Amino acid sequence: MEILLNFLLNNSIIIGLFILGWVFGRYNEHDHLKKLAVAEKELGHIIVSSERFYQPKIAEGTQGVLVIGSVVIAQDYFKMIVARILNIFGKNLTTYETLLDRARREAVVRMKLEAQFLGYNQVFGLRLEVTNINITGGMVEAIAYGTAVYTVDNPKIPPPLHTAMA
Repeated sequence: MEILLNFLLNNSIIIGLFILGWVFGRYNEHDHLKKLAVAEKELGHIIVSSERFYQPKIAEGTQGVLVIGSVVIAQDYFKMIVARILNIFGKNLTTYETLLDRARREAVVRMKLEAQFLGYNQVFGLRLEVTNINITGGMVEAIAYGTAVYTVDNPKIPPPLHTAMA
């Protein structure tokens, strides 16, 4: 018991900072997930399809435009340490799964925001690309892109100001 108490006293600053990092990292991740859920709900009227050769009923006088959303998200150090420990035992790396999920969702939200800003109501041909940025795997970049169009099947927003060249 005395050995444990001495260990805790000698390493109290490190343990305290470790716990503080865990609390703030968890809070920030949950806050980001809440904001993503709100943004996804607000942009729910923009239909996204990953079908490559989908032929939506495009409104007359409009043309397709490439829209892109990209984001870089970093993992907190506490989760990276936990992931390395779990990796030793062959467990699922759920910390990386949540990192990738957050990155993909944020990239799609940003792509939808661009489509909405341009006045389009549908994105088809969605492609997602995710890559590690640093060696430790604690940072990922996600890019979502597709072709934005204004369709008459989903007229919840007015047609864009951009018209096809005649």
